[in-house]
Amino acid sequence: MDATGMAEGRKAYARPLDIRHGQVEMAHGSGGRAMAQLIEELFASHLGNEYLAQGDDGALLPGSGAGRLVLATDSHVVSPLFFPGGDIGCLSVHGTINDVAVMGARPLWLSAGFIIEEGFKLGELARIVQSMAAAAKAAGVPIVTGDTKVVEHGKGDGVFITTTGVGVVAPGMELSGRAARPGDTILVSGTLGDHGMAIMAVRESLGFVSPIISDTAALHGLIAAMRASGAELHLLRDPTRGGLATTLNEIARQSGVGMMLQEKALPVNPAVAAACEFLGLDPLYVANEGKLVAICNERDANMLLSAMRAHPLGKQAAIVGSVHEDPHHFVQMTTGFGGRRIVDWLSGDQLPRIC
Repeated sequence: MDATGMAEGRKAYARPLDIRHGQVEMAHGSGGRAMAQLIEELFASHLGNEYLAQGDDGALLPGSGAGRLVLATDSHVVSPLFFPGGDIGCLSVHGTINDVAVMGARPLWLSAGFIIEEGFKLGELARIVQSMAAAAKAAGVPIVTGDTKVVEHGKGDGVFITTTGVGVVAPGMELSGRAARPGDTILVSGTLGDHGMAIMAVRESLGFVSPIISDTAALHGLIAAMRASGAELHLLRDPTRGGLATTLNEIARQSGVGMMLQEKALPVNPAVAAACEFLGLDPLYVANEGKLVAICNERDANMLLSAMRAHPLGKQAAIVGSVHEDPHHFVQMTTGFGGRRIVDWLSGDQLPRIC
């Protein structure tokens, strides 16, 4: 359960959940406002504690003299299971490593739980597990424990995977979504929306002249290079479900600030831009699986940008906006025509089962 954005109270929602008569909708898993409300008003209200209340991608837990522990968990239900650039196996490894790493921690170990549907082809399961093994080995983060369950045919959809990651963060190196400050600079590590549109192109059998490849990747190496630059880094976040727009709204709410994006500065692959235009989607809300958002002190922005671009996973990094005071915690954008618009939370679920 990603507890991001649940800490600011019910004022962000028009009406409370109807626990007595309401039903779960696809939007409750989209990463947007509906999911944040479900987490806040249902899960957090019953399961709440000081660690869950941190509201980040992982929980910062007590540790030893070497640092504090970070624990993060993620469930993966992507459809289709195999897509250009990856599959549910490597995605489940990368996603959880990234949730640990954006907390400032060094990922150490993973667990993996499988729910497999009766009748699922063993060859495809082997392909998924081999992909997980290769991703974990490449990242240097082994899978050390797990669980397997099988459900009757028709009671699942191939395979669902839940991964949990454990890492350690050195004293004073913790990162939190509460740490954005007015005057800070917002950066992204590369082009937006690649993963979501790669999934969508396969799902809808769309053929484009330039194929769209998922960006799924483990980001802890890039993060280590960013920390080594000496830049005053305030927070990191990986903009997965709900895309950059929803991630920045979460951060603005947690930190109690406003943000201003520059549309002309946003890096978007031309093929992704064309696909989004064709499908009526906004790349700001499309999921990423190998990109991060960084917020740093303004004076160090160019130094951090240089460090990001020097890494293979940050070659297309860009400065895309700034943080400012705003009691309403709005995320806004200066458009290419010089006007301004509100960049709100994702509403509904434009791309279900994207990760």
